[in-house]
Amino acid sequence: MPIKQAEFLVSNSDPAKCPKPDRPEYAFIGRSNVGKSSLINMLTGRASLAKISGKPGKTQLINHFLIDNSWFLVDLPGYGYAQVSKTEREKFAALIDGYLQNRPNLLCTFVLVDSRIEPQKIDLDFMTNLGTQGLPFVIVFTKTEKLGTTKLQTAVEAYKTKMLETWEEAPQFFITSAITAAGREDILSFIRSLNDSYLKEHKIVKTKK
Repeated sequence: MPIKQAEFLVSNSDPAKCPKPDRPEYAFIGRSNVGKSSLINMLTGRASLAKISGKPGKTQLINHFLIDNSWFLVDLPGYGYAQVSKTEREKFAALIDGYLQNRPNLLCTFVLVDSRIEPQKIDLDFMTNLGTQGLPFVIVFTKTEKLGTTKLQTAVEAYKTKMLETWEEAPQFFITSAITAAGREDILSFIRSLNDSYLKEHKIVKTKK
């Protein structure tokens, strides 16, 4: 079932000023220029919900979107953008860490990786940090339309092999394309499942629309 309503709520640079944590929340993050905004727009079916830029590092704030009036989608700043000062990179890192560590309603973080590029240390380190903190996450392979079936399978297996060097098991992953809309229903079904569990745990009655 597609998303019926998606609206921008607020951008801010202070995790303490995020919306009241009264709904399930999902964060999307990845290295700069990984295709995050394009993926968000594909998932929501809104061509310009998240601003797309050809210039890496465009997202510099925590951006909250309300989806179907029932859950939050969060667009986080990209990491690893080299063309900013060390001070700026440290500021973004503190912003991201402050958000991830202080959102009790954050059910899962979607870590985006470019399917065309071999496993990168910065992505692996970021996911290790999430695991160390006990923060649930999944991997989202982006730009998969640029690879054939064989090359895509090889890329995914390379990632799984690399992660199993330090992880007991590889995290769940999704194959996506903002161009072909591959992975949309898989991700939305995953989110709906977590939403249902959240409602049951918090004894919230789902209203009919």
